[in-house]
Amino acid sequence: MDSNLTQLWDTCLGIIQPQITKATFNTWFNNTGISKEEEGIIYISVPNEFAREWLMTKFNKIILKAIVDNASHVRAIEFVISRLPTQTIIPSNNLFSAPTGQPSTLPLENVYINRDDNLNPRYTFSNFVVGPFNELAYSAAQSVVKRPQHAYNPLFIYGASGLGKTHLVQAIGNEIKSSFPEKRVLYTSLEKFMSEYVSSVQNNRQQAFQDKYRKFDVLIVDDIQFIAGKEGTQNALFSIFNVLHEQNKHIIFSSDKHPNHIIGLEDRLKTRFNAGMTLDIQEPDFESRLAIIKEKSFQLQFPIENEVLSYVASAVTGSIRELEGVLNVITMHSNLKEKPISLAEVKVLIKNNVRPKKIISIDTVVKLVSDYYNLDERVIYEKTRRKEIVRARQIIMFVLREDFNESYPSIGAKLGGKDHTTVIHSYEKIKGELVNDPHLMKELEDIRILFK
Repeated sequence: MDSNLTQLWDTCLGIIQPQITKATFNTWFNNTGISKEEEGIIYISVPNEFAREWLMTKFNKIILKAIVDNASHVRAIEFVISRLPTQTIIPSNNLFSAPTGQPSTLPLENVYINRDDNLNPRYTFSNFVVGPFNELAYSAAQSVVKRPQHAYNPLFIYGASGLGKTHLVQAIGNEIKSSFPEKRVLYTSLEKFMSEYVSSVQNNRQQAFQDKYRKFDVLIVDDIQFIAGKEGTQNALFSIFNVLHEQNKHIIFSSDKHPNHIIGLEDRLKTRFNAGMTLDIQEPDFESRLAIIKEKSFQLQFPIENEVLSYVASAVTGSIRELEGVLNVITMHSNLKEKPISLAEVKVLIKNNVRPKKIISIDTVVKLVSDYYNLDERVIYEKTRRKEIVRARQIIMFVLREDFNESYPSIGAKLGGKDHTTVIHSYEKIKGELVNDPHLMKELEDIRILFK
């Protein structure tokens, strides 16, 4: 490995270590290093799959900042699974302890993302767990890969962060590549799309930018919600969308919310996003979470007792990403101890690594917010357009969703049988107003104190 890259990584480790605990540092940064640099992208080598996932989800920002602060030309980092010679990656202050047992690893070439289409080969339908929470989106994805350019164009998949949207849309791209080698596929994040657009404007290369995206048969854009309020980027996407759609080329989007509820999205784009098929992915139920964690443990070639799997599936009720993170911690601790982890130990790990869920009833939230605004809590459930009641009800809906992660349908059902789209509208309305309304922000701070 290049000595300059070794020195850069040693410097970065020296910056990162004081920001986290010694145990965390020794556990997750052991046997890591920079394997290479290409076109402003730093490739960080990690020893196994769960280390890659954990560093990518938990420490991506601080690693990137440490690298950019010492190498300003770097624009991105990627984590790849590879064993580097120990002496090339352990810093001179000898902070790391020796590794104790290594699970199986993937060959380095198998985890590189294809630079021509940006698709990650790990994201396939074969390792995508299907359950009631995502079966409609999965079914639509299957239709698209069987009849690209014909079925559900565009396909718009939305849902909260960490529920598998990226996996699903990239699986579509990988499957189309495999079944139709002649088709040109591109996956991109909205952030990257926007960065390229801004660069094209700065360098007076807008036509080259348009030509690049118009040449693909299948265009997949992830996290499209970030286009909100970006007028120039919206214009560019609108133009590309029209050309691709007129040529019967397939367009796929993912978002954390329905296109109708992306604040700052132009109506003409909302219309086009809704023109094909729009489907959501919900949070997985217990059975789905259990199936997911079993599949992930199988992928890691790491058997776990059924009682441990069941406990994790029941205790970790958030996103799939959070579920995977807990499994990574369990796997790492078991490998460090070189023996299976007990259920008692798993309970401690989950307690220390999963955000605590606030437990509070909807009725309690209604009462506390009603009292704050000097309203009789019974009026919240009534059908009325009185401004002060509508406002309080919207704030209740926002708090239930934002602070207590209640589902939209559940909130609507318990607040007088409101449709879930009404709840979504209320949530997005309050969320949007918070950006420029310090008075509302102060009210929410006061209300949140009541829940403690």
